Amino acid sequence: MAGALAASASCIFCQIANKSTSTSLLHCDDKVVAFQDINPSAFRHYLVIPVEHIPTVNDLKRKEDYSLVNHMSEVGKMLLLRDAPLSKHRFGFHQPPLNSVNHLHLHCLALPYTPRWRCIKYLSLGSLGFIETEKLLEKIRPLPMDPSKV
Repeated sequence: MAGALAASASCIFCQIANKSTSTSLLHCDDKVVAFQDINPSAFRHYLVIPVEHIPTVNDLKRKEDYSLVNHMSEVGKMLLLRDAPLSKHRFGFHQPPLNSVNHLHLHCLALPYTPRWRCIKYLSLGSLGFIETEKLLEKIRPLPMDPSKV
């Protein structure tokens, strides 16, 4: 727990989630906050972050975090459907070592990319690069209960 507290004190996204900055929030609830990316790569580019400090996709746990990632995705979809309903949308996460901030954040992109070359940052490269939200949800989906162990 001390590590989580230390991370939250120095983590810019923890500061945003705790409303310790002047960042304008697009959405806020007890689990996540959403805001515009300060360096947008698309027509609309929002970030959805958990209030709790979770460093990267590699730190997600099946049971505990599946519903969180699903909620992050639902919030991102709601925002882009509201603000860019006619655009093609993309949702996903950068994986280490290619993540820019060590606080889990969902990129919600309403295309086109601006400038166009920015699409390079969002290439899926297997265990590196960008992982689409649906692929991450498949990866962390809770395992079905074994009836023999109930």
